[in-house]
Amino acid sequence: MTKAPTDASTTQERSSPMSDMKVAADPGTHQIVITRSFDAPRDQVFKALTDPDAVRRWWGRRTTETVVDELEARPGGRWRFVQRDGDGNENGFHGVYHEASAPERIVHTFEWEGMPGHVLLETITLEEEDGRTRMTDSSIFQSVADRDGMLSS
Repeated sequence: MTKAPTDASTTQERSSPMSDMKVAADPGTHQIVITRSFDAPRDQVFKALTDPDAVRRWWGRRTTETVVDELEARPGGRWRFVQRDGDGNENGFHGVYHEASAPERIVHTFEWEGMPGHVLLETITLEEEDGRTRMTDSSIFQSVADRDGMLSS
């Protein structure tokens, strides 16, 4: 993945040579928008985002194990995942679902337990075309500084 430019006068965008994933963040805004396509129908992509066994297999870095402590994909339901690296270090993440409308939309909060109080609102929409699914993932941060911190991580 290429590093996002730091010129505040242009949209920051990153893409990956391994996929069509794009990360866009307009300077001075509280938002990051990630778009990506999957070679799968949207009901399968929705399941990958909401089924604990599926999430365990893909969420997080390849060098970590993901433990799904809790996942209730329904309005008011909670989620909590823990990433564990080879040295036993753990990072926890959690949030609350505001919407889970199969198979097209998920809205939930996201908070890294290493920086409590920095909560973002994430909206994921899934659109299917010709058996492929286009995911748009929009995250709204409490501040531009929080958004910029996520971009740099």
